[in-house]
Amino acid sequence: MSKTSRVITAVGALVLLALYAVPLWQIRLVAPQYPEGLGMLIHLRTITGVKPTDLQNINGLNHYIGMRPIEPEAIPVLRVMPWIVAGLVVFGCGVALVGRRRLVAGWLTAFLVAALAGFAEFWWWGYDYGHNLAADAIIKVPGLSYQPPLLGSKQLLNFTATSLPAAGAYAALLAFALGIAALAMSKRDMRIQTRLRVAA
Repeated sequence: MSKTSRVITAVGALVLLALYAVPLWQIRLVAPQYPEGLGMLIHLRTITGVKPTDLQNINGLNHYIGMRPIEPEAIPVLRVMPWIVAGLVVFGCGVALVGRRRLVAGWLTAFLVAALAGFAEFWWWGYDYGHNLAADAIIKVPGLSYQPPLLGSKQLLNFTATSLPAAGAYAALLAFALGIAALAMSKRDMRIQTRLRVAA
């Protein structure tokens, strides 16, 4: 790998550090009685409300339909994800130091697997919370579940739930794009070197 490719790989890995500072995903709920909306921000290590009281209000509403309260400390993946991201940062920086093209491909593969696993866990978390409802719920609608959308909008009773990427997701996408750029650049450099050797 060229020096430029290695620098791009290192920058891509270090961009992932932003995930410790900004939210990855956001879910917003809008209804006539909440025109300003309620929102949750899903961070690497926790879940918070968009406004200080939002999570408390969402848990209060969820109680009526039989959903368990959203308690970040009770969600195992929030304890695991910081370590996975740290591993990707260290792996990426190591690849930049060693400068092997195959290792860049390995880093991108590990990155993609971690991202897909994160989406799968996010979907399962939403499914579990939205389907496993308390039998003594105050409000019961036969056949209706309350799983929020993975991406996009969905009507849940009189609420419109919208799930969208937040800044952390865009930072992760940028890091992945930089890794692909570094891999493509290293392949181009290898082809150029091969042509030069043939011409010599």
